[in-house]
Amino acid sequence: MDKTTAQAHAHKEVAAAHKHAPSTGAKAVAGSERVDPRERLIVALDFPSAEKAMEMVERLDGCCLWFKVGMELYYAAGNQVIEGLRERGYEVFLDLKLHDIPNTVAGAVRSVAGVGASLLTVHAGGGEPMMKAAVQAASAPGAPKLLAVTVLTSMDAAELRAVGVGGAHGPGGTLHSQVLRLARLARAAGIDGLVCSAEEVEAVRAAVGPEAQLVVPGIRPAGAPGRHDDQRRVASVTEAIARGASMLVVGRPITEAAHPARVAAGILAEIATSHS
Repeated sequence: MDKTTAQAHAHKEVAAAHKHAPSTGAKAVAGSERVDPRERLIVALDFPSAEKAMEMVERLDGCCLWFKVGMELYYAAGNQVIEGLRERGYEVFLDLKLHDIPNTVAGAVRSVAGVGASLLTVHAGGGEPMMKAAVQAASAPGAPKLLAVTVLTSMDAAELRAVGVGGAHGPGGTLHSQVLRLARLARAAGIDGLVCSAEEVEAVRAAVGPEAQLVVPGIRPAGAPGRHDDQRRVASVTEAIARGASMLVVGRPITEAAHPARVAAGILAEIATSHS
């Protein structure tokens, strides 16, 4: 199947996926709002150059509204890649996981505030003063909403204990309690939302309420259930949505597929039929 035919098939599947879902415009969604499934999927552009990233964007044309620009791509291409995505009408999740002293993080937030990203991450582990400084720096018009990363989905409870976080009882208790502790701390600091795995998102949703934006990476779509890559805490699309995820981040299962647009369309169909 050639590229044009594959994209045509994917576009039909996308149309079917959101046929009955009212669009509210590209935005970060919170809680269980019924919106266009494309507003709940973020495709991770984990590439070493803007050229490779934009090639993938072309292959996904019409299938997606949101793209994640992480450290690899941002350090290689800078604001150029964000500007390119915004010029094409896409929303940008700038995943820099800022973690430093409060003054430095505030300066970093101000530096990227005007580039056009809609979401920006900081590490909740940086503490409440750091997060409050980030919130203050993001108060300018046009600045992105802030998400706090709790515990990386590449970590499990044993790895968390190895870096000195321990003491809770029961399997996974240390990890879950740490995620909830950081989630509450971030919300108290004024952070708009959180990044957590699907294993904790239900408890986080219960702890922080329906308005917080909960972005969940480590998603493995139907057809790739055994693929974890370097992620430890993973879940299916249906599981994550049912547990309270606002938005899902999917990278390699889409970008390394033979037909990325068709995989993305399949994920959108899963989102459309899932209920939070």
